[in-house]
Amino acid sequence: MSAVLQSSSTATPALQARNVRKSFVSGRVESTVLHDLTLDVRAGELTLISGPSGCGKSTLLAILSGLQPADAGDVRALGHELSGLSMRALEHFRLQHTGFVFQGFNLFPALSALEQVELPLSYMGLAKGMARQRAIESLEEVGLGPRMQLRPAELSGGEKQRVAIARALAKQPELLFADEPTSALDAANGQIVIDILHRIARNHGTTVLCVSHDPRLVGHADRVLAMEDGRILSDHVPAASQVAASEAKEPSA
Repeated sequence: MSAVLQSSSTATPALQARNVRKSFVSGRVESTVLHDLTLDVRAGELTLISGPSGCGKSTLLAILSGLQPADAGDVRALGHELSGLSMRALEHFRLQHTGFVFQGFNLFPALSALEQVELPLSYMGLAKGMARQRAIESLEEVGLGPRMQLRPAELSGGEKQRVAIARALAKQPELLFADEPTSALDAANGQIVIDILHRIARNHGTTVLCVSHDPRLVGHADRVLAMEDGRILSDHVPAASQVAASEAKEPSA
């Protein structure tokens, strides 16, 4: 039975999945990782997909972001049917509209923080001056203005992850995907990263989809989807987000 999670908003969801299924084969054994999932991800929100390791949440993120095809079902991102795009068109879509933050940072050892952030902007075709300005602004936004000339070996784990976030943010993506962004960090740096992701959704109107088993993220999310064994078991709005939404609707004195 499919888990059908529909948005209560009348606005078109930023991400839509319909009856998505994914299996992997090892030898003669086929294991189903996602069981006919159907869900909507609302635009401009921080949505958290939580669950234990191996439950399928990272696979779901990869499929929703176009990094991996589904075996069956449909995925629409910003109104585009991903399965209908050629490989080249899909790469162009990811370059122009999405940002990614991974557990392992994925930084180039020889490049400074500023150069790391500038690199994808050059692929997007931005003029050098514009790319430099965006990169500086993004690094300042994540608190790394004074350290932008340093290379990864000179940065802490938390600072490396903030460089990765700045690299994604500088593209000004409509969609930001984060795969276990805090799992390699200590409590203090993990909290900084969580706060930054929350601000990106709030201040930039970016749709942030994060998969994590870090319980600290729950209180910062607008919505939490709990996964287990390739299925979504629950869909709820944390109490803190409900209070924030209620306060935002109240007229000012």
